[in-house]
Amino acid sequence: MKKICVYCGSSPGKSPEYIDSARALARELVTRNIGLVYGGASVGIMGEIANCVLAGGGEVVGVIPQSLVDREVSHNGLTELIVVGSMHERKAIMTKMSDGFIALPGGLGTIEELFEVLTWSQLGFHQKPCALLNVKQYYSSLCSFLDNAVEEQFVKSIHSEMLLVENEPSKLLDSMENYTPPVVDKWIGRNET
Repeated sequence: MKKICVYCGSSPGKSPEYIDSARALARELVTRNIGLVYGGASVGIMGEIANCVLAGGGEVVGVIPQSLVDREVSHNGLTELIVVGSMHERKAIMTKMSDGFIALPGGLGTIEELFEVLTWSQLGFHQKPCALLNVKQYYSSLCSFLDNAVEEQFVKSIHSEMLLVENEPSKLLDSMENYTPPVVDKWIGRNET
């Protein structure tokens, strides 16, 4: 993997562990010589992971809509800042540039971005790993929701298992590097479990 897209909050969150986890992931990316692709902001967890990768000598590419640049939240010290016209364009560019996707703790936008890219994987639009860094069990209830969706037969277990979940950055990146996408046919219902 050359570049990983990280979705995360524009807020630092309530606990210092959220910022600490962003720093730990940043250090692991730098150690493995993996570039960061993210939303281009200078605030919250987003700004912290970018700053930490840059401080370690790593590459950081931010992709941000002009409307957020106008609100003065863009990061001005990145390796590259790509300014786009819309959120849709932002997500498409981030997806195309990245070899995998990680969600750190964040809000509605973080969850929406993760589920969109996970759905694209389910539909076979890409075969890149999608993952959660489950800091402080932040995403445990989301994982329970997915388990329930499988139980209620709205999600196939093979699709739910496409989402990699770990509590530590090194284990998560190891899982992503060893990821083999399942062979499934979304529409015919093969590989049911």
